[in-house]
Amino acid sequence: MDEKITLEGTIEEIIFRNETNGYVVCDIRCNRRLITTVGYMPFVNEGETVKVTGRWVTHPDYGEQLKVEFYEKKLPETVDAMERYLASGIIKGVGPATAKKIVEKFGDKAIDIVQLNPEKLSEIKGISIEKALKIGQAFNEQRELKNVVMFLQEYGISPSYSAKIYKVFGDRTIEEIKKNPYRLADEIFGIGFKTADRIAKNLGIEPTSKYRICSGIKYVLSQAAAAGHTFLTDGMLLNYTAKLLEIDIENIDDALISLVMDRAVYIENCEDCRRVYLASFYNAEINVSRKLLELACLSMKYDIDGFNDRIEQMQQEDGIILADLQKEAIKAAMTSGVLVITGGPGTGKTTIIKTIIRLLGKEGNKIALAAPTGRAAKRMTEATGFEAKTIHRLLEIGYVGDDEELVFQKNADDPVEADVVIIDEMSMMDILLMNHLLKALRPGTRLILVGDVNQLPSVGPGNVLKDIITSKLIKTVRLTEIFRQAQESMIVLNAHRVNRGEPPLMNVKDGDFYFITRNTGSSIVNTIVELCIKRLPATYGYDPMKHIQVLTPMKKGLTGVKNLNTELQKALNPPGKAKNEKVFRDCIFREGDRVMQIKNNYNLRWIKSSDLNCDGTGVFNGDTGIIKHIDTEEQVLTVLFEDERIVEYDFSILDELELAYAVTVHKSQGSEFPVIIMPAFTGPSMLMTRNLLYTAITRAKELVVLVGDADVVIEMINNDRETLRYSGLAEKLQKLGAEFWQNGR
Repeated sequence: MDEKITLEGTIEEIIFRNETNGYVVCDIRCNRRLITTVGYMPFVNEGETVKVTGRWVTHPDYGEQLKVEFYEKKLPETVDAMERYLASGIIKGVGPATAKKIVEKFGDKAIDIVQLNPEKLSEIKGISIEKALKIGQAFNEQRELKNVVMFLQEYGISPSYSAKIYKVFGDRTIEEIKKNPYRLADEIFGIGFKTADRIAKNLGIEPTSKYRICSGIKYVLSQAAAAGHTFLTDGMLLNYTAKLLEIDIENIDDALISLVMDRAVYIENCEDCRRVYLASFYNAEINVSRKLLELACLSMKYDIDGFNDRIEQMQQEDGIILADLQKEAIKAAMTSGVLVITGGPGTGKTTIIKTIIRLLGKEGNKIALAAPTGRAAKRMTEATGFEAKTIHRLLEIGYVGDDEELVFQKNADDPVEADVVIIDEMSMMDILLMNHLLKALRPGTRLILVGDVNQLPSVGPGNVLKDIITSKLIKTVRLTEIFRQAQESMIVLNAHRVNRGEPPLMNVKDGDFYFITRNTGSSIVNTIVELCIKRLPATYGYDPMKHIQVLTPMKKGLTGVKNLNTELQKALNPPGKAKNEKVFRDCIFREGDRVMQIKNNYNLRWIKSSDLNCDGTGVFNGDTGIIKHIDTEEQVLTVLFEDERIVEYDFSILDELELAYAVTVHKSQGSEFPVIIMPAFTGPSMLMTRNLLYTAITRAKELVVLVGDADVVIEMINNDRETLRYSGLAEKLQKLGAEFWQNGR
């Protein structure tokens, strides 16, 4: 039984396939015998001819099986096998109907035609010359991909990641990896340094190689950036890098100096330590500081004498009464080059923005409104009645040049055509995006930054809004008064109570803030599902797919994003014969699913569903939409985003999407939903914080429902720790500010 044997046959049926690691259970027909075969055989399909080598094993339930140790794909030789092979979905653009036509036309020459003379496929009705060539290209790419998969499988890289790597490097994949395996960590989303390092080790790269250490340093700094930091102290960097690489700290200094010489890394000397930055973050902090101060130093011309009269007239026209702090903010906007307005919900930020727009607009100023995300921009548009764009759209991200390099087309050479720029949801702004925005503003542009400094900081690195306020160099107005209409909302009142460290008032009759007690993780999940599918739709008429958003502090566990999405998908969008599906790793994507983009992808092209002539590039972290179509033949998944953008995702980049029936509170920033449901269940103290609860509550417009343990809510309120972020913007503003005043600016 232990003897190694080799068999050749046709795959009759794929019984099981793990898309992540390529493990397959299948039936192979060898002559007239049907053999159950198990093992790692990525990218095999029904109808393919394979040569397998392995050993016989006996499964307690399924009996005798051949456990594969090595396999080789062979092109099919019979007409029937060819048709099954072509119909299997292995070739993008070829499904059962097209496969049948190809075999009927070319018989036993079908494979040769596809491989060597694909242009002849255009002789078949319904296949254009363009599609014919694409089929030929896909066939040959698939064969090359197999080699890449086999090469990378030795290093523990899954077939799905192999496909992503091949998409980046093409037919030079193996050559490029052998040359520099660390490019995988730098250029492939989802591949970490440790994987690249393992490959490098197997390729014989020395542990103390300067190149390895340089890559390790950059990796540690990029991991810090992913956690929100713009720098690490030199002591922290050396310790983290030494631990990562398992080498002595003494070996790291030379590599660090080399990176500094190459300007990949900057070292900033401070009183008590040295700060080490990746170049992009250091330059961003310097540029943001300088540009903010340059804009703030300019005195704006405005007839302040008639201000009170104009405000009085506007109050009468709009039937509103502005509070003193609101008037102060509006007045400051008229006279300041840069202004920060911060305040919680119900403090009148929107009223201030609308008034500023009217006053400055009457004077002929061209005004641009923007926010970091599509949802936030949409909210700004609805609240003010004036069009707001995402910052990416404002800066016109797109392709330029022969190489089609993706850049922000609005910059210092071609600035934004606006006299006034108003940015909402500033708490979401990271340092890199802020840098791009400021570079694109003309000297003399009036900049107004609006946000809630008590919300969670940006997902990206930096703490821009808080640092600007902390520097005390930029005019800031803090709004504290809650207006009467807002006071009627328990959501608003409770948000402020939580922010002050007080427990929320819950289950008030005819209120909009409720708590349901549940003591176990499973009962919390069951109640959340019931609220979504039955109770809230029946009681209030809410559509669970449009109006209800489940927010959670965590990714893992019973009440984490992953499990909640699984359960909500079962309830809200169960499988059906009419719904196509795509299994990707441990996730099932189904037509009709609500999904979210989880990384910025500046390359993805989109068209508008309402205007097919309107197109562009870029889908960004936090964008949400609905899966409209899954095409297994073309291997693309189509998403309709909330702002009417239609985007096609190749199956190889589906790791950029997640189900979004439930999302983390961090991912909800800048968004607003009619109904928020949130589990209150024990979790890590670093996540279960006051400002996380505050941020979650402020996402709701009409109704908040907390489900779980009331003690957990109290613990979150008492946990007022803020996640420490290493960010140098405040200090740079203060240092540069002193230089500005010294020079008389």
